[in-house]
Amino acid sequence: MKALLERVQTVADHPIDAINQYVDQGKKAMGMVLPIGPMELVEAAGMMPVGVWGDYGVTLDLSKQYFPAFAASVAMVTMEYALNGTYDKLSGMICPGLTDTLICLGQNLEAGVKAFPTLFLAYPQNRFLECGHEFMASELQKLQGRLEAISGQKVTEEALSAAIDLYNEHRSEMREFSDLAAKHANTITNIDRSNVYKSVWYMPRAEHLEIVKAINEKLRAMPKETYDGKKVVVTGLQFDDNNVLGFMEENHLRIVGDLVGHDSVQYNQDVPDDKSGIERLARYWQKLEGFSVAYDPKKLRGKLVAKLAKERGATGAIFAVMKFSDDEEYDMPICMKDIKAGGIIAVSFEFDQQESASEQIKTRIQTFAEIL
Repeated sequence: MKALLERVQTVADHPIDAINQYVDQGKKAMGMVLPIGPMELVEAAGMMPVGVWGDYGVTLDLSKQYFPAFAASVAMVTMEYALNGTYDKLSGMICPGLTDTLICLGQNLEAGVKAFPTLFLAYPQNRFLECGHEFMASELQKLQGRLEAISGQKVTEEALSAAIDLYNEHRSEMREFSDLAAKHANTITNIDRSNVYKSVWYMPRAEHLEIVKAINEKLRAMPKETYDGKKVVVTGLQFDDNNVLGFMEENHLRIVGDLVGHDSVQYNQDVPDDKSGIERLARYWQKLEGFSVAYDPKKLRGKLVAKLAKERGATGAIFAVMKFSDDEEYDMPICMKDIKAGGIIAVSFEFDQQESASEQIKTRIQTFAEIL
């Protein structure tokens, strides 16, 4: 177990090194700007999809020429890395137009970065209508052509089907990992759990699948553990800051489940069946739940968080609001209300990748632990 956790920790702590090592083997990597993208299509084109989720403790300089100070820091860091050469070994970057900031990011990348092409992908917000599905499929079809031109490899139906099967198998193992980690809260710390989720964004999916399978096998063989602290579930776009996770460890709060865009939201639903691979990927957009950037007229997120907390034996929930993310800020009041209505004690805090060691966050976590 120790060797497996150290492997994912190395990748999670040094993502750029992991990407560069892969590319240095003569392979191609395609950046996937948060919060979601058709990774299976990139895989089928013979490239490795890698996550673009910003970074912590980055000094911003060049990006200030493209964004105002009140832009979400994840977009600022992405632009900074794209301009300063950190992402130069990528063969391209797919940017989804899911928010105003992401639309601006896509335009800024296209205008300011010459090291690689930017591939903009428009998602329909009316995702439950059949016309929305048709639009999504047409956008993916256009993207496929651009990916084929970059990789020099044609995307066959067989290759796309195999990629979808691989990713669905990985989703299943990640769902099981989330459940097993909750039952072994002494063995799997908050940072261990985060590393498993974070590392997948920076390594081949098949390789990560084997690691998660091995971790799950070892956890299944262990007896269920009793955790002396308090169990909580978390939600937000991102919850991978080691400083925040460390604050939670200090206050004996164990994450036993999540509805986080960076983490379990990616794995809660499989890509469904349909008449072709493109149709399947387009249909997947309709399946996502509890995701602020995916139109949800029923506002299920808070109810889903409360349900998860009860299933995992958690007494509290934490909503980490990404600073300057309109979608998250609009979601938060309704979500918090529904979590509390479900009998779960909840707290929210605002986080920024440039202020990751915030004393305000530390104080809120400490107070929350005392309340629980």
